[in-house]
Amino acid sequence: QVQLVESGGGLVQAGGSLRLSCAASGSIFSVETMGWYRQSLGKQRELVASISRGSDTSYLDCVKGRFTISRDKAENTVYLYLQMDNLKPEDTAVYFCNSLARAVVGGAWGQGTQVTVSS
Repeated sequence: QVQLVESGGGLVQAGGSLRLSCAASGSIFSVETMGWYRQSLGKQRELVASISRGSDTSYLDCVKGRFTISRDKAENTVYLYLQMDNLKPEDTAVYFCNSLARAVVGGAWGQGTQVTVSS
């Protein structure tokens, strides 16, 4: 059974840091390129960072140099992390994890984790 559980969000002042975690259960995730997405009020969900099975990474321009994505695996679960430093108010959003392939075909999402950055 496929399950996505995000955690680690919270309220932080501008310039602060947070580390998000995601547990993606299901064998398909171990071979998938995984990503962190975010959605803020009134905006579409956007891909913030991605990491391939071989740990090649890609970032949205506005988070380059501030966010770092990583992944780990244990048995049937892929663990995805997003280290977010020097946070800005515009980073405020609900953050989700998913595989890029599932996101494209409309696969189910987890509940997300709220990140709020105060100025």
